Amino acid sequence: QVNVGESGGGLVQAGGSLRLSCGAAEGTFSSYAIGWFRQAPGKEREFVATINWNGGSTDVTDSVKGRFTISRDNAKRQAYLQMNSLKPEDTAVYTCAISLRFWELPRSESDYPYWGQGTQVTVSS
Repeated sequence: QVNVGESGGGLVQAGGSLRLSCGAAEGTFSSYAIGWFRQAPGKEREFVATINWNGGSTDVTDSVKGRFTISRDNAKRQAYLQMNSLKPEDTAVYTCAISLRFWELPRSESDYPYWGQGTQVTVSS
């Protein structure tokens, strides 16, 4: 079992920035791919970004490309989602997840067996 925790959510005005953090206390952090997903009110949860085991490869969904950046620091056992130029439509609960497919960039929720509780991001217009 891997316990996943997120932090960094909050309320921000449109055009602002937030950085979300994700950590896991158990296991070898560099053996995980890390993913970020989000769920807006009344909508299905959707993929946002993922990063492979050493940070050498990343993938982000088209709607956040150029605004969001995923990164990781294995020594600190942390992954990050830097969100810039935030828009009201980015408002959602953001959840970090861990995949054991560490060499890949999984987009499917089914590839992530371990999930955090989520952190609320609210962007006001």
